[in-house]
Amino acid sequence: MKAVDLLEIGNLQLVEKQRPTPSGGEVLLRIKACGICGSDIPRAFINGSYHFPTVLGHEFSGKIVELGKNVSKEYLGKKAAVFPLIPCGQCEYCETGNYAQCKNYNYFGSRTDGGFEEYLAVPIFNLVMLKDNVQFEEGAMLEPATVAQHVINKAQVDIGDNVVIFGAGPIGMLVAQWAKISGANRVVLIDIDEEKVKFAKKIGYEFVYNSLNESAEEIIRINFGGELADITIEATGSSSGFNSCVEAMKTFGKVVLLGNPHSDMTLEKKSYDQFMRKEGTIKGMFNSVYVSYPKNEWQVTAEAIAQRKLNLQPLVTHRVSIDELVEAFQMIYNKKENYCKVLMVDDDLL
Repeated sequence: MKAVDLLEIGNLQLVEKQRPTPSGGEVLLRIKACGICGSDIPRAFINGSYHFPTVLGHEFSGKIVELGKNVSKEYLGKKAAVFPLIPCGQCEYCETGNYAQCKNYNYFGSRTDGGFEEYLAVPIFNLVMLKDNVQFEEGAMLEPATVAQHVINKAQVDIGDNVVIFGAGPIGMLVAQWAKISGANRVVLIDIDEEKVKFAKKIGYEFVYNSLNESAEEIIRINFGGELADITIEATGSSSGFNSCVEAMKTFGKVVLLGNPHSDMTLEKKSYDQFMRKEGTIKGMFNSVYVSYPKNEWQVTAEAIAQRKLNLQPLVTHRVSIDELVEAFQMIYNKKENYCKVLMVDDDLL
């Protein structure tokens, strides 16, 4: 089978390797679609992976084509997305179902080979079954869409809340969709990249602004009737975004930290003082909830896609074959084109 290996930092190569055989409790997934996450770019070109070679890719879906021992025949031929975190099952966090906090987890696409190959053996524990009307491309976006849902759940968005999101990338736009689904009054997206602002408006996001053209506080007060935001979400991973969130939050408001930091996050003295006086709350979030209690966020997302409550397809700007994947990584890293979501898809979906 074909795979794209990260052989060393900056060296992605299309290779041929042995097709895997599923072990007991596993299925063999024919990968139909796999997304390039923003975290895959520094992993490929700056920081490296946990070992070399590594097949990246943790946002993927496919068709079950082979079963390991003790796996029900009902799985064969079905569509599935994959929860990429493989918990140890033994630490105190696994015992309580908090798998995202597992002390000794494995992870498809970073600690073990992921979805940028034609076939992958996956434990049935990690399968999220998809309904027939859900496209493979949508299945590949289940992971970022669920992370976005987790943000809104951590923020405890309520009916009538005004929400501002700093960062109009794929995750920021997905958070905006979930905020509206959860009953938010008005959701504002703010970025400093004019191309991102234009793209978000083009695909139907109404309240999107460039804070280089006007101040974030002015944008927010105009949209929220002179008030600041009930909830602000930091989706840029930058100190400027962090400070903007604190300044944009109303008294007793909330800030949720979502963006992966590019460097140390610094809160300015002025912002720190404002946050204290407002008696605000800062919430961190990581990954998602993959248990039945209080709810399995992955199942909620899959159902929302099937019911057409989430609109994912407009976010996809590039679809490439596995043969074109290395070039797609280079395109993103070197910023050769404007893009939102880039997917590797099976040839029959091109």
